[in-house]
Amino acid sequence: MSRPRRRGRDIHGVLLLDKPQGLSSNDALQKVKRCYNANRAGHTGALDPLATGMLPICLGEATKFSQFLLDSDKRYRVIARLGQRTDTSDADGQIVQERPVNITQQQLDAALETFRGDIQQVPSMYSALKYQGKKLYEYARQGIEVPREARSITVYELKFIRWEGDELELEVHCSKGTYIRTITDDLGELLGCGAHVIYLRRLQVAKYPIERMVTLEQLNALLEQAQAEGIAPGELLDPLLMPMDSPCADFPEVNLLPAVAGYVKQGQPVQAAGAPDSGMVRITEGDAHKFIGVGEIADDGRVAPKRLVVEHFD
Repeated sequence: MSRPRRRGRDIHGVLLLDKPQGLSSNDALQKVKRCYNANRAGHTGALDPLATGMLPICLGEATKFSQFLLDSDKRYRVIARLGQRTDTSDADGQIVQERPVNITQQQLDAALETFRGDIQQVPSMYSALKYQGKKLYEYARQGIEVPREARSITVYELKFIRWEGDELELEVHCSKGTYIRTITDDLGELLGCGAHVIYLRRLQVAKYPIERMVTLEQLNALLEQAQAEGIAPGELLDPLLMPMDSPCADFPEVNLLPAVAGYVKQGQPVQAAGAPDSGMVRITEGDAHKFIGVGEIADDGRVAPKRLVVEHFD
């Protein structure tokens, strides 16, 4: 007879984890989930084990809106080593080629300019994208290279920070789906010397405040403090969470009367005064502007619910 599954807490919100180096995103997720004793948790775009920085962890009902963070812009700080190319395009891989670094600042500036704006990027074989149902890195580990289609991405800003010896430091503000390792590898090939990532930090996701990031050490310290003071861990941990609707904070708000909101909660589209002509909207209810979910403006102008929160909590 199987043991009953232990039930966690119904806790809802987004923790901005400062992921440490050497830990996979999924391992980091599981550690946060255990700290909060949460029923459900999910991250919003994996960071490589080598990378550090902002990894939003969605808990509870916030997981329903994590897709909007996957689709958001990101900002990174990267340090590349020039003169060496690796099979993974980062320091975790094997060096496959070494070349002298015979470039000028003018050549570097010209090369960087080609990566700004709307560009096409062919994803690395060492990525989690799938080909015929199998992740690319699984093929790569078997020494198999499969065809990948170039994808459209946007680099809003590519800022030169410093170039000292064989180290090049950049800051990148980019659209979803951008691989910094691939930009680094492509830049190295354009310069003719090769390059790979030796340091990568995600500074920001969407418009989340950098100062709200929390480390695993801070979470564990609060757990110890709660135990020492004889209080529930949630009293110290829960205030660290961003609101569960923060992944869709940029969507226009449509505020509904409670009676009208009742139809939305049943999955029915409704007419709403002041709604935009198209796009996604954040639906709230009543004078308290209680968040009830995300909708989309239908062709007939009505607000059609897409993702709704369940009402077993306040």
